[in-house]
Amino acid sequence: MKKTGALLAAAALILSLGACQKDAVSNLSTEESRIYITDHDSTVNFSSYKTYSISDSVAVIDGNQSTKQLDEADAAYITAVKKYMDGMGYTQVTKNDNPDLGVDVSHIIKTSTGLISYPDYWGYYDYYYDPYYWGYGGYDYYVPYAYDVYTVREGALSIDLLDLKNAASTNKIKLVWTGVIRGEGIFNTSTADSQVKALFDQSPYLKTND
Repeated sequence: MKKTGALLAAAALILSLGACQKDAVSNLSTEESRIYITDHDSTVNFSSYKTYSISDSVAVIDGNQSTKQLDEADAAYITAVKKYMDGMGYTQVTKNDNPDLGVDVSHIIKTSTGLISYPDYWGYYDYYYDPYYWGYGGYDYYVPYAYDVYTVREGALSIDLLDLKNAASTNKIKLVWTGVIRGEGIFNTSTADSQVKALFDQSPYLKTND
């Protein structure tokens, strides 16, 4: 009887925990619903990069259409990226000053359910962030790592670091780091800084030596 009672108590506890977890998920706040994903080229030594330049607008990928824009939230994201790139030890320069890294910010909104694979994503990216922008016309973008992101209907935000320092020697602009934010309410001026900070906090390897 004791054994049966213990089993019943354990089963009740498991069911109780399951119910709590379900309720917890359904009652997540907007902030708690966000997911932060980062990936990078593991062969890269980020201490070899010293300078960066960031694009002055944001690429918006909306279904089968893409545009560039710069609204208040976009400006807040760009400002935050500059802040945390500087905090990692990099120095901002103009794109005409031969930066080691190029930084691009993109919105991916109204996506279908499933996966975003970079071969598809970079089809838009190559068009709206033409390599000519960084001074490397005729070069191709190159993603050295497999990286898939679960899409959401609300949208996602992507921050990409591009290796411009070695582009001339490889004839390719290589993606060396990506940070993706997905979830609800991400295109928000007031939370842009904290969201960008979360990506950099989980990427300490980005720090360059002084």
